[in-house]
Amino acid sequence: MFEYIYVMSFLTAEKFAYKIKIEKTDIDEYCHVNNVVYLRWVQEVSTAHWYHVASPELRSLYAMVIIRHEIDYLCPATLSDEIIAYSWAGEHKGAKFERNVQLCHAHSGKIIAEAKTTWCLLDAKNLRPKRIEQDVLALLY
Repeated sequence: MFEYIYVMSFLTAEKFAYKIKIEKTDIDEYCHVNNVVYLRWVQEVSTAHWYHVASPELRSLYAMVIIRHEIDYLCPATLSDEIIAYSWAGEHKGAKFERNVQLCHAHSGKIIAEAKTTWCLLDAKNLRPKRIEQDVLALLY
């Protein structure tokens, strides 16, 4: 379902890496990737990470929804660029946890955007917030 690779950061914390192919429909009137597309990429890499680390059984127990996005756009991307998205979990409390994402040019490593999103873990059956337990924490940290 998702194409992914792994990398290690200089802090030795594991980051998930995800290759992104820019499509013609991603480009806006200024010949750059549209800002809404960056938002889609943030969600795609985060979801791909969860699918990579969580078993189908665990995914059937939990759902996750985004409740907040913060994105800093640092450099434009164009149709000819290759992008690698890096994602890792941040702070957590109760049912909420932060996820960090960096979108980078694949060849230069230059960061084109950074995002911090807040996710809420839900019980998949009743769709109510659920405190993040050790089974999920062990996968994300």
